[in-house]
Amino acid sequence: MASFVTQSVLQIFLVISFFQISLAGRKLSEVVQDQPQLLTYHNGPLLSGKITVNLIWYGKFKPSERTIISDFVTSLSSTIPSVNNQPSVAQWWKTTEKYYHLTSKKSSLSLSLGKQILYENYSLGKSLKNKQIVELAAKGDQSNAINVVLTASDVAVEGFCMSQCGTHGSASGSNNGHIKAKRYSKFAYIWVGNSQTQCPGQCAWPFHQPVYGPQNPPLIAPNNNVGLDGMVINLASLFAGTVTNPFGNGYFQGPAEAPLEAEAACPGIYGKGAYPGYAGNLLVDPTTGASYNAHGDNGRKYLLPALYDPSTSSCSTLV
Repeated sequence: MASFVTQSVLQIFLVISFFQISLAGRKLSEVVQDQPQLLTYHNGPLLSGKITVNLIWYGKFKPSERTIISDFVTSLSSTIPSVNNQPSVAQWWKTTEKYYHLTSKKSSLSLSLGKQILYENYSLGKSLKNKQIVELAAKGDQSNAINVVLTASDVAVEGFCMSQCGTHGSASGSNNGHIKAKRYSKFAYIWVGNSQTQCPGQCAWPFHQPVYGPQNPPLIAPNNNVGLDGMVINLASLFAGTVTNPFGNGYFQGPAEAPLEAEAACPGIYGKGAYPGYAGNLLVDPTTGASYNAHGDNGRKYLLPALYDPSTSSCSTLV
């Protein structure tokens, strides 16, 4: 957990803290791995059934910024047919369904947007520890839910910009809250920080010049917001890790203390032809010049990372 985030994409690690909180963090590395290793199922539960995604906003976010994230969440399970077979967020998310098909329980998952809770007065201060992130996550529902904590650009979080851009994990819930697994009195959560002013070169690549590695020009962000578009990339990655390895005994490769998960097995890849410092062959908006690979609700465009496809043992990209 001491390594620094660098310019390309993700590697997931798992930490068990003294508070019995499991964390997996998204951090950047500069190696594109062409042949990802097979992810192993460790017989633990995946998130299944109808799961509500609650957004917990800590610090100042404009309403227009909050809709970038909420539109992304609703896009994951959107049933609106794509126009002219354009790649969509929902199509990207379907790769996670293949993990469920490989388990003996053959369960399924349906995500929906739940509550949005605002903490704009910085009630815990502007420098948060991991245990305070969990405290905030616990403000959301603790049964059949993923609670997502999003911290503003002026909020420092333990490990942010030094070893991680976001985390996912589970924590003990009150009143025996659980997610589709009676033997677990835990709830799943995600934290992602806005790196706009603190470390965009580490946590918002390829929309900002990288701190390390090849210095290719940054791409134009599809929602014209480097910080929030970077948050979408990190959030997308952590959603995939959360549903396929919510409690540290789902799908991952390598040691449990430093696992590679569904999104971490394909670092630096957003489109075909990716290599270190180059995100791949992407779609470009003819009006704005923004790069993207997925269409979402309300006319949104997003850039989403490649996911490991367990049915083909390869990285799956939309474009």
